[in-house]
Amino acid sequence: MSPFSRNHAETVAALGEEKLLTAIQRWLGPVSPRRPFGIGDDCAVLAGTPRRQLLTVDPVVYGRHFDDAVPARAVGAKLLKRNLSDLAAMGGRPTAAVLALSLDARTSLRWLEEFYRGLAATARKHRVAIVGGDVVQAESGLAATLTLLGEATGPRILTRRGARIGDHICVTGTLGGSLQSGHHYRFTPRLAEGAWLARRREVRAMMDVSDGLAKDLHALTPPAARPSIPAAAVPRRRGCPIEAALTDGEDYELLFVLGRETDPKIFARKWRQAFPRTPLTCLGRFVPATRADPDALDFQRYHGYEHLR
Repeated sequence: MSPFSRNHAETVAALGEEKLLTAIQRWLGPVSPRRPFGIGDDCAVLAGTPRRQLLTVDPVVYGRHFDDAVPARAVGAKLLKRNLSDLAAMGGRPTAAVLALSLDARTSLRWLEEFYRGLAATARKHRVAIVGGDVVQAESGLAATLTLLGEATGPRILTRRGARIGDHICVTGTLGGSLQSGHHYRFTPRLAEGAWLARRREVRAMMDVSDGLAKDLHALTPPAARPSIPAAAVPRRRGCPIEAALTDGEDYELLFVLGRETDPKIFARKWRQAFPRTPLTCLGRFVPATRADPDALDFQRYHGYEHLR
């Protein structure tokens, strides 16, 4: 049976990433546990482990996540940092990783050495042991997939669920223009910030912004609610139009929700004391889906990055 079809309606492109993940959960049936122990959050939580271990996986693919303009060392660093950002989004810290390579036989040894040296430097910085992996030949192209194991930094793991109507929506850093600025590989994963946020009881839910604010925010939005965010509130990288800030992706910032009873100004003061170099913005709130708000962004108009679409 061929794994490919010429009939578009029978291909993964007809579903797109989000519907495909729903289908995969259905196909797996009872072997796929509910989040956070399975598909649906930045990391999976491994049940029955003493410190509640976290597991995540992310690749870098030539032509998709990097090209010839990105130094090989930066590609190796980006691969690990993408996974570290997932851990940060749940308040975790890394422990060990394995790496699978899919290589065209023409892959340059010089390029591969620089890739591994970049990976090693980032692993040393964040105290991650690279403990194994696999190499397979590909007919064309190059892809590296890293599986990262981590653990909770405290008694609480933040997930994407928990927001309520009236809660405040916050984000670290600035958004948009990640490709043009080089931020997509120069970013710093917010591990310290994520661990701090996980210890704050007023934080209800969190994720990292990897596919664009317009798409990722859907995962945090509670039922029968919508985000009320004015365009002026969105922190943009210099020169970025609002659409870029909402849809570009690969920002790797933390998007989180504060309980409605929390004063954002007081929270921001505590944040600045802990992280004076990391900007924090309160974007807006979750409001009832039926409430009219002419000053708020219409998130139905914007779509972040979705694989296979």
